[in-house]
Amino acid sequence: MNRDSLKKNMLLKKESRKDNIKGSGDSERKGNNIGDTAQLFRVLAIEKEKVLVIDCIKKTMPVWVEIEKLDDFVEEQEAQGDNHSEAANFDILEDYGPDVRKIIYQRYNIISAILPFVADEAMRSELITKMAEEHGISKQSVRKYLCEYLASQDIKSLAPQERNTDRALTQDEKNMRKALNKYYYTTKKRTLKNVYTMMLRDSYCDGEGKLFAAYPSFYQFRYFFRKYNTKQTEYISRNGLSYYQRNQRPLVGDGVQAFAPHVGVGMLDATVLDIYLINEAGGIVGRPILTACVDAYSGLCCGYSLSWEGGVYSLRNLMLNVITDKVEHCRSFGIEIDREDWNCSKLLGKFVTDMGSEYKSCNFEQITDLGVQIINLPSYRPELKSKVEKFFDCIQSYYRNQLKGKGVVEPDFQERGVHDYRKDACLTMADFEKIIIHCILFYNCKRVLENFPYTEEMLSQGIKPYANEIWNYGCGKEGCSLINVYREQLVLTLLPRATGKFTRYGLAVNGMHYHNINFREQYLNGKECLVAYNPDNVCQIWLIENGSYIPFDLIESRYREKNLTGVQEMKQWQRDLVRQEAEKRTQAELDLAGHISAIAGASGEQTKPSVKNIRANREKERRKLHKDLGKEVALNVY
Repeated sequence: MNRDSLKKNMLLKKESRKDNIKGSGDSERKGNNIGDTAQLFRVLAIEKEKVLVIDCIKKTMPVWVEIEKLDDFVEEQEAQGDNHSEAANFDILEDYGPDVRKIIYQRYNIISAILPFVADEAMRSELITKMAEEHGISKQSVRKYLCEYLASQDIKSLAPQERNTDRALTQDEKNMRKALNKYYYTTKKRTLKNVYTMMLRDSYCDGEGKLFAAYPSFYQFRYFFRKYNTKQTEYISRNGLSYYQRNQRPLVGDGVQAFAPHVGVGMLDATVLDIYLINEAGGIVGRPILTACVDAYSGLCCGYSLSWEGGVYSLRNLMLNVITDKVEHCRSFGIEIDREDWNCSKLLGKFVTDMGSEYKSCNFEQITDLGVQIINLPSYRPELKSKVEKFFDCIQSYYRNQLKGKGVVEPDFQERGVHDYRKDACLTMADFEKIIIHCILFYNCKRVLENFPYTEEMLSQGIKPYANEIWNYGCGKEGCSLINVYREQLVLTLLPRATGKFTRYGLAVNGMHYHNINFREQYLNGKECLVAYNPDNVCQIWLIENGSYIPFDLIESRYREKNLTGVQEMKQWQRDLVRQEAEKRTQAELDLAGHISAIAGASGEQTKPSVKNIRANREKERRKLHKDLGKEVALNVY
């Protein structure tokens, strides 16, 4: 078998003999003899002079072998109709029951992350260990599923083996199962009676729609359904997986103790508040956005951001508020508190977020450089971060009743003919932020946590059921995950990144040039580098080098005190001006050419000039054109 004839997923067959074919790498070192008894191999990958194969009989882990070791093998033709593609074909599972299909799906999901790395032994082994831990099964089971699928390249190979003691289904039972899979286990949510009718129409009627003499009764159909039906399959297939996970899955965990056993797991989210605010001039601005971080263990609000803009901007402000000294922060609004009331000025070690674009952005993920772990929850699963969702409900309930008639939005605001609540707005952002701070203080210090899972130690120490009390207790316990971060360090970490290039004119970033006196040599190298920039002020950037942030100052003074948007608008304005004037240049060039031609043509034809006495001619013409400056001064004086 030569290299040109080898193809991926090809089956290779050899008559049984004692020739030894040893795999390369670790398999060879361990003395794995794949050619002693094996007769059938599948090609999984081809790389230079090596081939990755799997024993389709023994179904052991794939090994690399040299192509020349496969000389005695020939191609084995597979059964007609086999279709080996890169992705699994789930359409062929129609004949299986819902329970079997569920198992197949689960097993394929376990190995799907491993399949792209089958050729990389180290990565493959690491992923096998990871999948075994995540799914609570042994590594041996993961290897078994992987080898079964790789050897057969058929999703059906992942189906559980049927016991020989199981009774084969009758034809009537097969018809019932087919009808249930086709009509009942769908999102259309048909009743069992409707499904029974459709089964009779499909399987027990002739071409003209006449019912056969013999057919199962509805009671037989219902008995079969109740015998083989599983609630989990029914809920997932009819309502969807997300709805099942939110509202129907068994709640058998230990609640917050299992998810966040210690202080330091922050849940992040944002919401639009139900109130309209005005500016200092009395004009309607809109509804503010509240972004918050709530500790999953204690329920303490660790920080907040109240702004008109969501996304990365509010998220950055939230992180800065989390590490801010809350005593000083409240004092800036004229509110005096004790440190124990809101004792949070460190960054939490883990953040739990949803699938919002701001949380998945590279800008926010840079916070992991500080040792923070980010966990992105699945979409449409608000119950997984119930602490922060409860926080929003509580905060809005605190101020709604007190601010009725002052811009609060009522539930009927979208109905036709209702009062326009925007006209009631009377609070500015500064006024409303004071209210929000008071609400947060009440939430942290006065809201009684009735169902918190107290330990015996907490009860013996008399820890009161308030979020701040539980937080202060948890901060002193082993396992607390809090990171001490300087404000400047956090700001620089959260700044957006860009690629800069050293040039003779300075470090070029975003169409501008920056300078640092210590980088004269780099300007001549012309290398690219990673920089952090502030889109709100372009006066300075920071070169990121070996984890350090080195400042560079803006060279072009015309751009000082501008933001990045303003600079881009200014550049576009200049480009538009140049483009408009460039359209006139063509006509001006034509006019110039015409003037030159006219003057040259008016001189007429001349005789061939003499090349003699050039110096004398130049002196004569110089004297003719020379002006006596003294005479001009005298004429002006007199």
